[in-house]
Amino acid sequence: MAAVAALVAACKSAPESPPQPPQDSRMPGGDAQPTVKGPVPAAAGSARASAASNARAYRQDAATHLYGLNAARVFKGKLPPMLYAIGVLEVDVDRTGRVTRLHWLRAPRHAPEVIAEIERTVRAAAPFPAPSRMGKVTYTDTWLWDKSGHFQLDTLTEGQL
Repeated sequence: MAAVAALVAACKSAPESPPQPPQDSRMPGGDAQPTVKGPVPAAAGSARASAASNARAYRQDAATHLYGLNAARVFKGKLPPMLYAIGVLEVDVDRTGRVTRLHWLRAPRHAPEVIAEIERTVRAAAPFPAPSRMGKVTYTDTWLWDKSGHFQLDTLTEGQL
């Protein structure tokens, strides 16, 4: 009887921990420089192949890839009306998903720490989805940066208030 009781007790699941309150991505920031958290490096060979046949379609795959690796840094919900920085970045990706070039079409020069962080984030996300149908690709996306250090990409934005 004691053995059966011990077996039943061992099969019980551990008590559930209380749910953690969700983190609000709109942290109070005041006028201080935002704290920028570093990118999460991609695992080697983790990129899937992209079936995109043009740069616009590939941009969706790239944005999804970046969001997947940086989920904790993505601004949840609609962005506030005034953003800390907006930048337009052109990215060259080779046939294996490696980033070969970054070129700013519109850099947020008032926020050099954001420029550096976006570049680090993109480079750390390599390998990107391999553009198998195109061989290589140059795509452009707009980075929408909140003063909290969280971002959205124009391709996947939830809009602004």
